[in-house]
Amino acid sequence: MRPIHKLPQTCARGLKYLLHDIDDTITNDGKLLPWAYAALWKLRGAGIRVIPVTGRPAGWCDLIIRQWPVDAVIGENGAFVYYLDTNNEPKVFIHPSAVSTQTQLNAVRDACLAGVPGCRVAKDQFARLYDLAIDFCEDPPRLGLREAGRIRDIAEEMGARAKISSIHVNIWFGEYDKLAMAKLFFEQVWGKIDMLEAGLFIGDSPNDEPMFAAFPASCGVANIRAFADSMVHLPAYVTEGQGGAGFAEAVERILMLRGQ
Repeated sequence: MRPIHKLPQTCARGLKYLLHDIDDTITNDGKLLPWAYAALWKLRGAGIRVIPVTGRPAGWCDLIIRQWPVDAVIGENGAFVYYLDTNNEPKVFIHPSAVSTQTQLNAVRDACLAGVPGCRVAKDQFARLYDLAIDFCEDPPRLGLREAGRIRDIAEEMGARAKISSIHVNIWFGEYDKLAMAKLFFEQVWGKIDMLEAGLFIGDSPNDEPMFAAFPASCGVANIRAFADSMVHLPAYVTEGQGGAGFAEAVERILMLRGQ
């Protein structure tokens, strides 16, 4: 991972889309602080389309598309996209393989709770449509990556897909992830095929790995280093700042290189 100040001018000048994770990428200790939120508005002012890509639930994503300066938001690790149409009206695009499988998810939930003492269902579960979020590090008692890995293993042994974020293990049944949905949405809804070449992704944890692997221009905020030993695909660049401070740092570098 190279320092973000090594990001070349050619990358920033050609940037049309900035995709980013939310938790611990634009937040610090669970809060969206002024400098990170201001960075989103700066990107809007620079004419760059902004797309959060998150494991957070549908209920959160409905609020985000309505109240944040973003053009779309990919939620529940790729199950759907909430976006604004040409009339600035909120719309939803659902992945073809996203299905509500509550009986299967309940079985996985029970196995995880029984198999990993201290883990629990995430408090935002009531707002979810397609997945199960098991909390290992958002609220006390906070567990480590070893326990998160065990939760993932239990889910995968039961035929589910599972990704570890900085706070949750997200579990679902369906052939999609953050990257698959981003590609599908760009092609089928926006009619764009230049996402990877004209985009940059910023993230912080293992569930962002498909995006890091695909985007030639990808960046991790400094807290990505805590997960580096457990990841195969790391971002090309890394910030000095943690979380939202690192996000704002990356945005400032991009805008400086663009002369904005």
